[in-house]
Parts: sequence; structure tokens; C-alpha cells
Amino acid sequence: MENWSEYSRFSLALLAIMMPFSAIPTFLTLTDGQSPDHRTRTARLAAFTVVVILIIVALTGDLVLEVLGTTLNSFRIGGGLVLLMGALTVLSGHAGSGTTAGGAGNRSVAIVPLGTPVIAGPGAITTVIIEVGHASEPAHLATVIGCIVAVTAVMWILLRLSSRIGQRLGETTLSNFNRFFGLLLAAVAIEYIVTGLRGSFPVLAS
Repeated sequence: MENWSEYSRFSLALLAIMMPFSAIPTFLTLTDGQSPDHRTRTARLAAFTVVVILIIVALTGDLVLEVLGTTLNSFRIGGGLVLLMGALTVLSGHAGSGTTAGGAGNRSVAIVPLGTPVIAGPGAITTVIIEVGHASEPAHLATVIGCIVAVTAVMWILLRLSSRIGQRLGETTLSNFNRFFGLLLAAVAIEYIVTGLRGSFPVLAS
């Protein structure tokens, strides 16, 4: 089982990848015209979708790597590059869901696109697979799943309070917060790439 600082870093990385302050305006757009109760149900179903997807990924992460025929270090490098491109997009101010449909049913928008790929997207999936690959003990897997549940709970709370947060902070402040999380994401991506390179080419670690 890994050190607790590793799980804290994983939780922070996962939260940064989920981009909470990017998900808020997307959530408000997708639920435009819904009643407060309707929005609450949408937030709950979106969070449930995220938990189910990421737990399935955690349980099948080793199988995914085996099917792909790749090593964890190679996956770290590839995943890190994907995360880095996403972080650069956020830092440039061009992040967005590309979705403008509002007022749709809570079930349809909560699962797709809000639950996935807006929140539980390729970056979150990659991060979970990499973290699960650090150790094979059942306690490690259970702790990773616990972190997933905790981070998703934070996302759920933010989505439930999205209307208040949007009104109080405004678009400019949300954008600044989003870029801050983009910076954190860039740091996580570079760490993945460096770790993957050192694992693949031991001479770099000397």
C-alpha cells in the first residue's frame, strides 16, 4: 500500500482533472430552464455516473493494460501527453464542452455529456488506471476507490451549489479558478511523463 501522501496527491490530481470550475458553467448551461429540484436530481445522477465509471475503471485497470499490450510506464507517458494537451487548452482559455443544449431531461444530460465525458473523461480515466497500477494489494485498490468517492462527493456538492457559485463569483472569477486547476493539471501531466520516461529508460534516473 502506498504512503498516504500519494493518495492525497492522487485525490488533488483527480479533482484538478475533473475541472470543477469548468464543469459549473457547463452544468448551468445544460440544465438551463430546469427547476432547483430538477437540477439537484441532475447533479446527483451525474455524480453517480462518475463514481460508477471510475470504479469500473479502477477494478479493470490491469486488464485494460493487458489487453492493450502496454506497460504502465508507457501508459504514463501517453496519458501524461493527453493531460498536458488538455491543460494547455485550459490555460489558453479555450476550454469548453462545446454543448449548448439546455433544458433537456435530467437523465440524458446527467449521464452524457455531463457525467461523461465532461467530468469522467479520458484524463480522469487515465489517472485512475495509473494510480491503480502503483500497487496490487486489495487495500491499495480500496483506498483508490475511497478517494474516487470522496472527490466525486466534492464535485457533487459544487454542482448542487453551482447556481450560487456562478452568481457570486461571476464568469471572470470562474475562468481564473479554472486556469489555476489547469496549471495543477499541467504539473500532474509532466510528473506522469517524467515518471514514465524514467521507468522506461532507467539511465535517465541515474
